[in-house]
Amino acid sequence: MDSERTRQFVSALAKTHGSSLRRFLAVRMRHSQSDVPDLVQEVFLRLLRIPDHETIRNAQAYLYTIASHVLHQYALRRKATEPVADPTDIVSELEAAVETDPAERVQLEQQFEQLGRGLEQLSPRAYATLVMCRCEGATFEEIGQRLGVSSRMAKKYMAKALSYCQQRLQEME
Repeated sequence: MDSERTRQFVSALAKTHGSSLRRFLAVRMRHSQSDVPDLVQEVFLRLLRIPDHETIRNAQAYLYTIASHVLHQYALRRKATEPVADPTDIVSELEAAVETDPAERVQLEQQFEQLGRGLEQLSPRAYATLVMCRCEGATFEEIGQRLGVSSRMAKKYMAKALSYCQQRLQEME
């Protein structure tokens, strides 16, 4: 009986707020419009899991709160699967650009010195991860063991270090 009332509650919410919820999600999902129906479905599935929907004071506010949480989790999952830029690619591009001009080569070396000094501002673990991965060729699993963290955390440290490098290089341009 409770599950039937919950379904009726969710169905009524879908009828009254479904189109505005889709617009809400679509505006925030500018680049991934194809995922909007899945996110709408996830919002309503979460509503169906609520054991006592009668305690909800403002159903519309609750609906959008759930939608915001779903968006946040989607963004975190998407960010975790994005490829991280490889600093060796950045270095190769820069070296190719200055191969012919000695003045640009000197400028590049100065930029790398600035970048090296700036890396000291990173957390010690992010810096150590970058060094172990790029200089020693260690895997994230090995780095995680040496630092006493998970391999996933080692990847996060590496992403932080690479993001920092990219940001600093862009600032230098």
